[in-house]
Amino acid sequence: MRLRFLIAVLSTVLAQPSCALAWGYEGHQVIALIARAYMTPTALAKVDALLRTDGPSSLTAHDMASEATWADAFRGAGHNQTAAWHFVDIELDHPDVGSACFGFPPSGTPPSSGPAQACIIDKLNAFEGALSNPATAPDERLLALKYVLHFVGDIHQPLHAGDNHDRGGNCVALALGGPRTQTLHSYWDTGVVEALGGDPFAVSKALIASISPADARRWAAGAPIEWAQESFELARTRVYTLGSPPGCDQNHGPIAWAPSYPDEARRTAALQLKKAGVRLAFVLNRAVGP
Repeated sequence: MRLRFLIAVLSTVLAQPSCALAWGYEGHQVIALIARAYMTPTALAKVDALLRTDGPSSLTAHDMASEATWADAFRGAGHNQTAAWHFVDIELDHPDVGSACFGFPPSGTPPSSGPAQACIIDKLNAFEGALSNPATAPDERLLALKYVLHFVGDIHQPLHAGDNHDRGGNCVALALGGPRTQTLHSYWDTGVVEALGGDPFAVSKALIASISPADARRWAAGAPIEWAQESFELARTRVYTLGSPPGCDQNHGPIAWAPSYPDEARRTAALQLKKAGVRLAFVLNRAVGP
């Protein structure tokens, strides 16, 4: 069973063009698997039943962990009108959430219709609303669920909330030794997650074991705008500590990190994955539970 799941996910990944994916596919799988441990039996049954209605032409398998990667696969398949929905570029030197959210435009009806210029805070609120409304058309409710599965994860990746006029770290090259480089954004999408382990089942199990009941109660609260601001603070205090200049100056060479940076990044990423999993369960329990 697990082998078939991993083969399906790998096939989907290989079929997609390269693009920035918050937490990468593995990170989103880990978040969904953590969430399943904190969902009520009713919510879990309803979510699984709704995902089983997904059609054969879908870009992912229909289990919850696979569907958590669907929004990136959909965007990568040429649907660039959804690109801005995955982040909120709150600038370090001018942390104005309203500006980063294009002035908080009203969501389309249904939410999947747009607008293209809307940030993750707006879209996560809109899709949760569509998911929780029993009057939502079945196809739209399924789309809402798939976007909620993904966007709760995205909003916890610090570089999907904080920006230094550098496309969320996509313009910052890290020196990894010799000729090897990686963008700061890519490192936080995939490098820190891979450092936790290569098996999403094993990683999620280990992270769940480190979540105390008090942690779960404390994290299962709040709203997308608060989670985005929390991620922004992590971007400011733990991600952008490399001395990289603002902007996308192509003449700036790769930046070397301090020896302590990778360990601190792994701890931060692990914490954010755990929070995202607990909060995804919180959102789903509220939307489709009890």
